[in-house]
Amino acid sequence: MSILEQLKRLSSAEDFFSVLDVPYDKRIVNVARLHILKRMGQSLASTDFAGMSEAEVRSACAETLEQAYRDFLGSGPLDQRVFKVLRDRDPSRPATKGAFVPLTALFDDVERT
Repeated sequence: MSILEQLKRLSSAEDFFSVLDVPYDKRIVNVARLHILKRMGQSLASTDFAGMSEAEVRSACAETLEQAYRDFLGSGPLDQRVFKVLRDRDPSRPATKGAFVPLTALFDDVERT
């Protein structure tokens, strides 16, 4: 089974670190596991593995995981903003004011009994 097939079958961040022999601090992974894996996946998606040997693919995957992990060593998920929900909400900008709908407006078209 190729390393890419193995990675597709893994179910935890710790499994990725173990299979790729990448050392990690459990405290960092506990806080940013999904963010690290998302960052790794984004990088791997843009990698062309065509023509690479299995050892080169494994090395590239390990380096990608190491880089994703390093991104979160000095900063947290809110700083890195990997997920769209975090990218869309920039704390340096004030929140946009939502539309106010009074509760009575919900019943304007409903026959009152």
